[in-house]
Amino acid sequence: MKRILIPVILFALPAFAQKATSQSLPDTYATQQRQQSFATSRLNGSQRDGQWVSLQLKDRTLRAFLRYPNKEIQSPVPIVIVLHEVFGLTDSTRNTADRISEMGYLTITPDMVSGLAPNGGGVEDFSNSRQTAEVVTGQLHANVVAQINAWARYGLNLPQSNGKLAVVGLSWGGGAAFRYAVSADHHPALKAAFSFYDVGPPVFNQGPNRANNPPMDISAMDVPVYGFYPTNDLRVMDSLPTTIEAMRAAEKLFFPEIYEGADHGYMRLGEDPANENVANKTALYKSLDRLKAELKNTVSN
Repeated sequence: MKRILIPVILFALPAFAQKATSQSLPDTYATQQRQQSFATSRLNGSQRDGQWVSLQLKDRTLRAFLRYPNKEIQSPVPIVIVLHEVFGLTDSTRNTADRISEMGYLTITPDMVSGLAPNGGGVEDFSNSRQTAEVVTGQLHANVVAQINAWARYGLNLPQSNGKLAVVGLSWGGGAAFRYAVSADHHPALKAAFSFYDVGPPVFNQGPNRANNPPMDISAMDVPVYGFYPTNDLRVMDSLPTTIEAMRAAEKLFFPEIYEGADHGYMRLGEDPANENVANKTALYKSLDRLKAELKNTVSN
């Protein structure tokens, strides 16, 4: 069986700078969107076509944004599902998805709280972002997997699909992508998962009882997971050795990479001209290069 690759740099974990890693939750969805005007501006200038789409999953109407690759790409392409941060789907996550579509993929970016807000609404219908975060993290793991599978089926049935699937997740979405890869119920077309700055299995921090969940069973994991970890995110960095050891012991394919000096949320912060930490922009572009290479290796070949 293949073993995981662990870069030598990971053994220097205790030397990381100590910075607060709690994610700041803006007051409202509208506040977030204003704070992410840089992402909105880039999306408005995108040359790629996109549209909002919906599907029915039991009693919920799910909503996602679909972004097509560049128009000159005529052949079928892989589907990449992009999962949002803990405060819900905003333009920064859609901007990341647009960058992935620019690489030659059809991306689907779901609102993972579709139908769970007051009056059956979505992320924009919660009164504040903390309520959104509680619903995002409080969903049963099985329900998260069911949503991802529903969007996988939707995307794979599109005429533009070549039948291959990857999942990319940011923050909470990074943990969800990792847990999806570990799940025995993930869609069989899944080829790889890409987890950005969240705690990974065997830690099982999803669901209404997440503080008391037992360790997650990783025995069913059958696809590679690529991890992206900023050194200034102590919560995530402190848990990483446990994930590394569990993956090594179970002989699973896990490829973590460390981004020195970067903060939690660097895929968003690195796009923001007002962000003063240059390590975030460095991590952003290094991660995009890595993502492009590994997507090509896993779903394009």
